[in-house]
Amino acid sequence: MKPLKLSKAFTLMEPGPVVLVTTRDGGKPNIMTISWTMVLDFTPRFALVTGAWNYSFKALRKTRECVIAIPTVDLLDKVVGIGTCSGADTDKFARFRLTPVAGKAVGAPLIGECLGNIECKVVDLIGRHGIVVLEAVAAWLDRDRREKRMLHAVGDGTFVADGRRLDRRVQMASKLAPGV
Repeated sequence: MKPLKLSKAFTLMEPGPVVLVTTRDGGKPNIMTISWTMVLDFTPRFALVTGAWNYSFKALRKTRECVIAIPTVDLLDKVVGIGTCSGADTDKFARFRLTPVAGKAVGAPLIGECLGNIECKVVDLIGRHGIVVLEAVAAWLDRDRREKRMLHAVGDGTFVADGRRLDRRVQMASKLAPGV
């Protein structure tokens, strides 16, 4: 093994998948790309990292709701494009030809082209670290979508796509949440 600069250590653990987070401030929907996410446990609680540097953060803090949309590898260029422009001056749904779909529990839109969408309410904001803790209130999965491989950001401008699924459910049965 060779040394790795500590400033690059995060590239070994960069979480995934990359997600698109939608918000709605008044009548204006927006989308931000987030690669720092975490499942908190077997309950429908999640955390993501964002802050005032993201235009959507103000709406997220104000409305205390959002949608986590899970894009697949075929949407990579749109995911990167969304993350490299601002909702302050760009209608990202129009620019990237994405379909806003009304949710059932929150005002933020789902993204029709994504594999899954999770409607969430903000339950905590940990400002010192930019952590937003979310509780899912509804979830949607497009079971008919052909492309199912998710994206994972390495943190250096490169991405990894999911590969083959390896099944070890029998061996892990005692550790899985009921109904999984």
